[in-house]
Amino acid sequence: MVENWICEQLINGAKEKNLVVKGPIRMPTKILRITTRKTPCGEGSKTWDRFQMRIHKRLINMHSPSDVLKQITSISIEPGVDVEVTINDS
Repeated sequence: MVENWICEQLINGAKEKNLVVKGPIRMPTKILRITTRKTPCGEGSKTWDRFQMRIHKRLINMHSPSDVLKQITSISIEPGVDVEVTINDS
């Protein structure tokens, strides 16, 4: 799957820089569903279309400075894939 390939790229980039990496941790898959009637007028047999979108999330913890993290996350990402980076100052 695409998200596994991106996780591998991020983890390999972090290991090249000798960073401490925890993950990827699989989060529960979020399923968004829409059920709608096929016919717009409401007459005829009651047939339905079912659409669903599955959202897969992975969590990767890295302990690194923010400039190094920007270098790691600058990989090419396919359309339809979002990478969210949260930096905690501690």
